[in-house]
Amino acid sequence: MPAALVVAAWVLTVPLLWPTDVPDDLSLPDLDPSAHFESGALEEARDYARFTWINGVLSIVVLLAVLAIYARHGERFTRESAAGRIGTGMLLAMLGFAFVWLAQLPFGVAQLWWDRRHDVSNEGYVEWILSSFFSLGGVFIFVSAAVLIAMALARPFRERWWIPGAVVFAGLGLLFTFVGPFLLGELKPLRNDRLTTQAKQLAREQGVSDIEVRVLDVDEFTDEPNAFAIGLGPTRRVVLWNTLLEPPFSDREVRVVIAHELAHHSRDHLWKLSAWYALGALPVAWLIAIATRRRGGMFEPRAVPLALLVAVALQFAVTPAENAVTRRYEAEADWVALQTTRDPGPATELEEDLAEKTLTDPEPPGWVMALFGTHPSTIDRIAMVEAWQARHGRPRR
Repeated sequence: MPAALVVAAWVLTVPLLWPTDVPDDLSLPDLDPSAHFESGALEEARDYARFTWINGVLSIVVLLAVLAIYARHGERFTRESAAGRIGTGMLLAMLGFAFVWLAQLPFGVAQLWWDRRHDVSNEGYVEWILSSFFSLGGVFIFVSAAVLIAMALARPFRERWWIPGAVVFAGLGLLFTFVGPFLLGELKPLRNDRLTTQAKQLAREQGVSDIEVRVLDVDEFTDEPNAFAIGLGPTRRVVLWNTLLEPPFSDREVRVVIAHELAHHSRDHLWKLSAWYALGALPVAWLIAIATRRRGGMFEPRAVPLALLVAVALQFAVTPAENAVTRRYEAEADWVALQTTRDPGPATELEEDLAEKTLTDPEPPGWVMALFGTHPSTIDRIAMVEAWQARHGRPRR
């Protein structure tokens, strides 16, 4: 019965979430990165990326090892707690969170050192350590709430807590997406009249004229450019990092970025990703319930360390599938941006400038895309621009 419930949810929902506006018969040309990037820039980007990939893989391995040790020995801490059943479970969750942060700290510092060496970041080590701790506050609140909910539901529902639990977890995911803009700090208006006017026009064309474009100042910490769509319903925003509003990026390139981020809203990507999260929450909660059964299930606080290990391990296991979904939506946002701006030149220039500014390998190996590739590769995004030009009868660069 549980397996049938999970399968039915996926069979009914996935066909609604998978289709995009990108034509099914679209064929991307096979491009050579050296046609778009100088050999020295390519070598520097690949050198930078290799360390980043290795550091990322090692951090995952160490994180799983630390959680495995905690899962094996963590229940000992229950003997020293007088906080009651749920209080003890929350205490174990907080302790696990602290171990996770400490396990990831050396790799974060190593990455910051590498970023500073390559002029990708100018943030100080002490500032980074403090900000990394506080920036995980949202994750900590989410994990603590999840443990609290699971343990509370395990009292009346026992082994079947995962059914209402998955529904509540999905609701929490929606809540965090909704309040996301309020967790970013001060968002400033876009002080470029031309871009502001163009953003409103693009929003009208995509049917999301109520969405505002805001700017987040990050240049104190990094020189990297970025932008993202955030929020649901009345909290929807497009956020540009102020580093994107500086050279080498032109207004026409920023216009492409705005069209891309608006497309995430106009094509309901945040709602769809929340739905994917809900679909994932169902089997994950079920597998946690099965894995913790020998420790009394989530009714018992001593099951919490094992539950954390299973949850994180499952998260990494499904990461390639999650990345495939997000790459699909990012490709759709690129396509919609091309359709609404009808300006392929700046779209190509944007990808080239982004890759050079962030030292991104334009054509990473397949395993890297599976583990870390939330967006299509740079060369694939440029190839989409050329495919769009060919489809619309425009000459390629």
